[in-house]
Amino acid sequence: MTNKSTIIGHLACLTAYLIFGLNIVVCKELTTSDTISPLALFTLRSMGAGVLFWLISIFRPKEKVELRDLPKIFGASVLGFFLAQVSFLFAISRITPMDCSIVASLAPFYTMFIAAYTLKEPISAQKIGGLVLSLCGVIYLILNSTTSQSGTVETTPLGVLLMIVNSLCFALYLGIFKPLISKYSVITFMKWTFLFSTLISLPFTAVELIETKFASLPPTYLAELAFMIICATFITYFLIPIGQKLLRPTLVGMYTYVQPIVAIVVSVYVGMDTLTISKVIAAITVFAGVVIVSRSRKKE
Repeated sequence: MTNKSTIIGHLACLTAYLIFGLNIVVCKELTTSDTISPLALFTLRSMGAGVLFWLISIFRPKEKVELRDLPKIFGASVLGFFLAQVSFLFAISRITPMDCSIVASLAPFYTMFIAAYTLKEPISAQKIGGLVLSLCGVIYLILNSTTSQSGTVETTPLGVLLMIVNSLCFALYLGIFKPLISKYSVITFMKWTFLFSTLISLPFTAVELIETKFASLPPTYLAELAFMIICATFITYFLIPIGQKLLRPTLVGMYTYVQPIVAIVVSVYVGMDTLTISKVIAAITVFAGVVIVSRSRKKE
């Protein structure tokens, strides 16, 4: 693989995870407004991005998907998009953007175990130590879940657990389906992925979406909705497969570190979240564990 290809892969992942960091704050606004349910928001994401990918495919050389690969793409859709994004949308209304980003930083550990199973990478005592340290940080975060002065729960154990499900599903998607993703073009793979995820969710949300009066929604809400569909879904899921093709799964997973930096800075800047001693302690503990594991990988 050439240096140019590697650079393209890094730029694709960096851009995608910068957008994901902003999306944490945007989705927090969307889900707490009680305008559209989290599952219906997922359907809009999937349907909107799917339409864009299918439209682009019209102007691209036709690529036939083998029938035997369609069930595999369906599995990738369920794991990498439906389960990952639905758990995220339900979690974000039960967790602050800062806490959400801290928990999301555990993704490299899931990648570590997946690599140990699929690629037979050894799990050293140093890796175990880093994992235990980060888990202590997450447990500390759960035990110090707080309630705002208005009585609204900001971070709940359920929100943390749903974010763990989100990260685990996406890490499994990155590790398991890399050969399948590499087999087809990004546009071909993603148009089928979003078609399947739309078909899964539409029966549960069709009535709600039909009854929603989109023309009467506030312009700010519509702008955030457009950002979620176009930037945080279409563009990111166009870029991530490029990174998957050009970089190792472990490297792709490491870009999750970009999310917390962006989410914390933006959420504090807009007044959606505040730094507290417990959050700082949890963040330091989680990141310290990640650094230990990262150093162990470099030695290997």
